[in-house]
Amino acid sequence: MPSRTVLVVEDDAAIRRGVQDALQFAGYTTLTAADGKEGTRLALTATFDLMLLDLVLPHASGFDILKALRAERPGTPVIILSARGEENDRVRGLRLGADDYVVKPFSVRELLARVDAVLRRAPERQPVQEKAKLPCGTADFATGELRYADGTRTELSDRERELLRYFSQNRGRVVSRDELLQHVWRITPNHTETRTVDMHVANLRQKLKDDAASPVLIVTVRGKGYRFDGGGSPAVTGTEMQA
Repeated sequence: MPSRTVLVVEDDAAIRRGVQDALQFAGYTTLTAADGKEGTRLALTATFDLMLLDLVLPHASGFDILKALRAERPGTPVIILSARGEENDRVRGLRLGADDYVVKPFSVRELLARVDAVLRRAPERQPVQEKAKLPCGTADFATGELRYADGTRTELSDRERELLRYFSQNRGRVVSRDELLQHVWRITPNHTETRTVDMHVANLRQKLKDDAASPVLIVTVRGKGYRFDGGGSPAVTGTEMQA
């Protein structure tokens, strides 16, 4: 199997070299950039399987690079590496399409484990969806609104938006609560006992006008999780909207 290539965009020379050495020791091929300008150039032109991206860079921020990458190559996996661990930064990065967010300082073992996990999921990764057509109307993920067929609207919370987006990307497939905790809540489940997924699903059903007593959109599969039978047309992706 050919070596996977990782693009490392990091302005701190010591961290960049350390990450590069760790990746190469683990069998990856690496490309590196020390500033936002070079990082943008490589992100849009180079051939690589995953990008490790710092946020604070000279010439262009990591957020700028991520936006440019998602516009041109929406399916490329990205892990943000940043000393900025505030919730707002994490939420912004994930909303822009990052697959994971690692706060500095981090261990080499943790980083390699996250790289491996994201690359395993990469073949299943879909472009970030902007809208989804539903029996009750249209979900606009950019604005966080549900627009009903009668012209009325309601807002989705941030978590409801990401939950509906994940369901829409996985129509017809049973997804477990652990999978939702990992991909929507971004936490490692470890068989966590929590009702938060069920509570958010109940709220989402209400907003989707899905009968709680006999739901037909978000169906509970006993002992396994949920299946989204959303009906309507396939979700609209950002790439399709620009075409």
